[in-house]
Amino acid sequence: MNLFESLSQKIESKQATIGVVGLGYVGLPLAVEKAKAGYHVIGFDVQQTRTNMVNQGINYIGDVVNEELADIVNSGKLKATTDYSLIESVDAVAICVPTPLDIYQQPDTSYAESSAEEIAKYLQRGTLVVLESTTYPGTTQEIIKPILENHNLKCGEDFFLAYSPERVDPGNKQFKTKNTPKVVGGVTESCTAIAATLYSNVLEGKVHKVSSPAVAEMEKIHENTFRHINIALANEMALLCDRMGIDVWEVIDAAATKPYGFMPFYPGPGLGGHCIPIDPFYLTWKAREYNYHTRLIELSGEINNGMPEFVVNRCMQILNEYKKSVNGAKILVLGVAYKNDIDDVRESPILDILDQIDQAGADWTVVDPFVNEFVLGDKRVQTMELNEERVKDADLVLIGTNHSTFDYNLIMNEAKVIFDTRNAFKNTEDIQGNYYKL
Repeated sequence: MNLFESLSQKIESKQATIGVVGLGYVGLPLAVEKAKAGYHVIGFDVQQTRTNMVNQGINYIGDVVNEELADIVNSGKLKATTDYSLIESVDAVAICVPTPLDIYQQPDTSYAESSAEEIAKYLQRGTLVVLESTTYPGTTQEIIKPILENHNLKCGEDFFLAYSPERVDPGNKQFKTKNTPKVVGGVTESCTAIAATLYSNVLEGKVHKVSSPAVAEMEKIHENTFRHINIALANEMALLCDRMGIDVWEVIDAAATKPYGFMPFYPGPGLGGHCIPIDPFYLTWKAREYNYHTRLIELSGEINNGMPEFVVNRCMQILNEYKKSVNGAKILVLGVAYKNDIDDVRESPILDILDQIDQAGADWTVVDPFVNEFVLGDKRVQTMELNEERVKDADLVLIGTNHSTFDYNLIMNEAKVIFDTRNAFKNTEDIQGNYYKL
């Protein structure tokens, strides 16, 4: 029996031990699903606090069900460690670490590289390695493959290597890791086949095989660039509609009645999360290698990155209407998470807004039922609870995130002035004159 057949048999019979490197928003849900599917899973992370929490069955990721994590840990199906020598005992391992942009807006692959280097030290013949981190086309074959082959093992013969992009949408009630379709592209046909076999045995979503890791890498960038550009269009429409005195939300809802050729995207205070604001710029960087300038991506970035400043300027204009200066004004900011009903503040545009109103001298307070505290510059900020006194006391209530748990009746009835960047009062019939929206 050759290495491919042996690993296939282990996967099909659920005898394979699976490793997941990186236990964050992508890695922990994936590790949980693999354990729920019947595999023994070892989670690897450089943060001891994370591995300790996992081993105690304590959840810290919103898309993971607390009871499910506790059950699989208690049953011995999942354990976590900072000891990468245990890679020796796994049959397949997924790399789920971040790929941020550096200060020069270039992709920082150091996390993926260091993960691959640790894996390479202990990589055994017949092991499958899958990179899941969102990155630029070419990363798997140009960076990860040489690192793994540096210990006298040959890809496609001694081990298998594929790329399968994560498709995590924090807070999505319908599509989770389990039921979202998976794209897989291996370095060789056997690499693709064995990776597809693994995901088919773990997930309910369809596994779509492509011809190479580069296709799968580009596919993921294309997904996020699509959203990035269309959100920029919605934001630009909002900027123009504001000048023209037209309700952009009503415009988009009307356009959405067309049953073909239109997909609604909505404006907001800016882009947030670890995907949409960042991933398209991997492609911008890579395109320079081919003497190509991604004009549409960069222009979209300008529009989206300018939304926090627009929101702050509108706050100033609204306060001026009530003979108030932003300097010394009490501004109650509702929501700091980058989207509703989650605790994720990564790249949240509200952080930029807070920084700007802070510099302008505003006396601001943040309420967010999903976020207890966050970091702004060199300060750690505690969020407050929403109550009648806090709403009444504010010169301006700024809705930055439309969490479903906010008491919108209280806000509407007690706030002096409301600036709504999310159309949170869309279904409210009796809207008072002190209400403004993006």
